[in-house]
Amino acid sequence: MNPSKRRSWAEPFKIKMVEPLKMLKREERQKCLEEAGYNTFLLRSEDVYIDLLTDSGTNAMSDWQWAGMMTGDEAYAGSKNYYNLEQAVQHYYGYKYLVPTHQGRGAEHIISQILIKPGTFVPGNMYFTTTRLHQELAGGTFVDVIVDEAHDPANLHPFKGNVDLNKLDALVKKVGADKIPYITIGVTVNMAGGQPVSMANLKEVRAYCQKHGIRVVLDATRAIENAHFIRTREKGYGNTSLAAILREMCSYSDAATMSGKKDLLVNIGGFLALNEWDVFEEARNMVVVYEGLHTYGGLAGRDMEAMARGLVEAVSEDHMRARVGQVEYVGEKLIEAGIPVVRPIGGHAVFLDAKAFLPHLKQVQFPAQTLAAELYLESGIRSMERGIVSAGRNKETGDHYYPKLELVRLTFPRRVYTQAHCDVLIESVEAVYENRTKIKGLKMVYEPKYLRFFQARFERE
Repeated sequence: MNPSKRRSWAEPFKIKMVEPLKMLKREERQKCLEEAGYNTFLLRSEDVYIDLLTDSGTNAMSDWQWAGMMTGDEAYAGSKNYYNLEQAVQHYYGYKYLVPTHQGRGAEHIISQILIKPGTFVPGNMYFTTTRLHQELAGGTFVDVIVDEAHDPANLHPFKGNVDLNKLDALVKKVGADKIPYITIGVTVNMAGGQPVSMANLKEVRAYCQKHGIRVVLDATRAIENAHFIRTREKGYGNTSLAAILREMCSYSDAATMSGKKDLLVNIGGFLALNEWDVFEEARNMVVVYEGLHTYGGLAGRDMEAMARGLVEAVSEDHMRARVGQVEYVGEKLIEAGIPVVRPIGGHAVFLDAKAFLPHLKQVQFPAQTLAAELYLESGIRSMERGIVSAGRNKETGDHYYPKLELVRLTFPRRVYTQAHCDVLIESVEAVYENRTKIKGLKMVYEPKYLRFFQARFERE
């Protein structure tokens, strides 16, 4: 064999249980889409062929995780599974204290209520929907301090999730450091296309914030994927283990909110991890009010055990190589076909650039929402909007936010779909692209008060 020839790769697992899929006829999908108000969140999962709505809680657990479920200690207080999870978090993330929550937004709520006061400002490297809402409900104002490259889908900067220190400094000079309780750093940045943050940038932000007395809080939901990008893109980390990179990343922060439903390969669960005793003391009091006792936080013992074991599996080199590799495979094939996507390809999803895909639609015609609906109509594949609908409205003016990025997220559940599913997805996107000039926009006919992208309804124009 030619030693220079590239060898094929395969998933580092084998399948021992399957779930049948159903493909509806096109006229049936049209009816389902109309009944759902052209919102893919309102489709019934049984009417979906390949479900790429989210990677949150949609992962396939391993036999080792399922075995751990059988050891669930469902005691109301002091579950042994809590202590197993605490030990795993301390070992791999490095934080001192753990507060379990039912999922990531439970942790976001608690840290926001503790640290944010009315009239304060919370900078972050691009907003995330639930994070920003909890900050606003606590009386804070979100300020975007991400680098400009993050707003350009075609820009090839390897770390488009980085914080712009000049933007952060400008905010500090404008409002004062005492009005900034903390900065949120998402690793990776979901709304920018799953873009990572460099270790160098984390160090710089940490040094700046220590100088000004500002806490650093990581959104560590996909931190292990971020560690993979540091290893493959940042000089000096090519021979460093994912576990070591993860631990160093977290060392430049004071706390982390975590949705275990992503990186940690479970269907439910999250936590708030902290280093400050005083903040931890208040957090474990609040979790009793909103989630459950501080040793279960709204979770069953078996779910905490699955999360603890999932963490061990998630830092496996083979797992992360296959996880990100599947996403990159689809992204590269779409780029070869001339389809506009966010570049570089992120870790958990391929993001279609709906503005470039449907240039004849104005942003107020919801091009990303339209494109997600068209993809389902074409092939039964469910994706989700990340654009004007997700951005919401300005709470003062009532007008839509108009983000520069108008994206459709094709999100890959971990260890769920095969290479054949990926090829079907690629062909389906290509089919929609070929007929893109015929696609008409949408108008919003129902809008809920909060997080409208989950429940808003639309009609064809």
